[in-house]
Amino acid sequence: MFPTTLFHVPQNLMLLLDRSAIDRLKPLLAQATGMPIVASENTATIALVLVALGILGWGFYRARPFGKLGILAWLQSVALMSPWLLFFGLFAAGIYLNLVAVLLLLVASTGLYIYLGRQLRKAASDTLLPRPDAAEVKSQSDAFSAPESPRTPGPETIKIVTSSPANNESEIIPVPVEDLKAIKGIFGIDTFFATETIPYQDGVILKGNLRGDPEQVHSRLTASLEERLNDRYRLFLVENQDEKPVVIILPSTNDPQPTTVSQKILAVVLLLATIATSLETGGLLLGFDFFNSPARYLEVLPIAAGIWAVLGSGEIARRVLANRYNVGLSWPFFIPTLQIGCFGAIDRFESLLPNRKVLFDIAFAGSAAGGIVSVLMLVTGLLLSHPGSLFQIPAEFFKGSVLVGTLAKVVLGSALQQQIVDVHPLVVIGWLGLVITAINLMPAGQLDGGRIVQAIYGRKIASRTTLATFVVLAIVSLVNPLALYWAIVILILQRNLERPSLNELTEPDDARAALGLLALFLMIAALLPLTPALAGRLGIGN
Repeated sequence: MFPTTLFHVPQNLMLLLDRSAIDRLKPLLAQATGMPIVASENTATIALVLVALGILGWGFYRARPFGKLGILAWLQSVALMSPWLLFFGLFAAGIYLNLVAVLLLLVASTGLYIYLGRQLRKAASDTLLPRPDAAEVKSQSDAFSAPESPRTPGPETIKIVTSSPANNESEIIPVPVEDLKAIKGIFGIDTFFATETIPYQDGVILKGNLRGDPEQVHSRLTASLEERLNDRYRLFLVENQDEKPVVIILPSTNDPQPTTVSQKILAVVLLLATIATSLETGGLLLGFDFFNSPARYLEVLPIAAGIWAVLGSGEIARRVLANRYNVGLSWPFFIPTLQIGCFGAIDRFESLLPNRKVLFDIAFAGSAAGGIVSVLMLVTGLLLSHPGSLFQIPAEFFKGSVLVGTLAKVVLGSALQQQIVDVHPLVVIGWLGLVITAINLMPAGQLDGGRIVQAIYGRKIASRTTLATFVVLAIVSLVNPLALYWAIVILILQRNLERPSLNELTEPDDARAALGLLALFLMIAALLPLTPALAGRLGIGN
């Protein structure tokens, strides 16, 4: 079914997976930029270490203001990431661990994570303040309500206008008078104390003071709004430009719209195109053009099926989580490509997200499922590889990814010192799946990675990482045409962030933050090639 030697790989795929192909283009890059390209292996290693330490330092800086609770939460993140940091740190030093040692590291970090979680819950319970009694609550309510009572809007002032204190000009409120009365009636001293009403799009913004836990306050206000006005309005709890909580009320007519018939037709066309490109990718990897030899479909079907397994597992995981949270998803819009079959799929939310936790869970579930399937196929293929396996690929091939090179060295050992390595076909299929997953984990726009960053760090940081990702891709595109292709895709289709959740104030917990950082770290490890010096120290291709 498979040829004996895997040399007929298109140039773009080699540029993506083979560092030596990029090295051959360095003179052209130097001529285009007018600057010599000097490879400094020590500088690259030090830079990666500094980036990892910078991420940990940033987390510590964010945790310090929260005292003991923040430090314990930060230590949980460190415990979850430390095995991978240690593993790749030793790998960069030329020391690689076997699978048993890796499993022991994971077990130890999991135990430490659970222990720190118990300490965190204990510390949180110790620092809880006693609830104020009824007299204190009444006194506080009287204190706040007394000065505000003259501002209570009467029939004259609530008609259609409110006064803007900045310019003393009247602004039209685009909400019916009776609805505005009902909206203002849901607020109270124990939830959100509204002090100012400002027109905004088809609704209003209410400024004031948040009087409790954001998640509980949002739940109570939303329930009260639905009780008074049914399903006609949506309540958003977000931060304004001054980083102060505000409430935005918008009509439900502004909700995301369902997929149209024309969009469904486009989704079907892209699905069929993805099936065709996956078969063509299998043919190119096997050394022939499938479109010219469709009768050989049985030969390319296993590779195409592996790609479909990665794509399908990600889509199933997203939809399982979306159904759990009662969130609507559009039909998947796959992005076909001849190089690796498919670049993944674009899934549009057809309903508003309740909070940033849901955004994280849906985005992470898709990438996690696709990544796990890819790693399982890759590791299984490496374990099944032996002299005489159906695929024979150059050892230089394993220099194209830090993650794949690491796993290959751990499993295959000295076999990578040969010029040609016999591997099972699952190695190549799993590697392609990892590339697909890693591309979708780039922290940009509405990609899974962009959604993860937006869920953990908010919209401001997500906008910056989107711009940074686009700049990096533009630079890399000087030597890799695939980077230019994906930069264009992000610029045209994926540059916008997801719309705000109904509750933007409640952040994902530390476990989710740690998992998000781990996913981004593995994305870099999957796409970053091994430097020649490091590959030489590990004996890959020598």
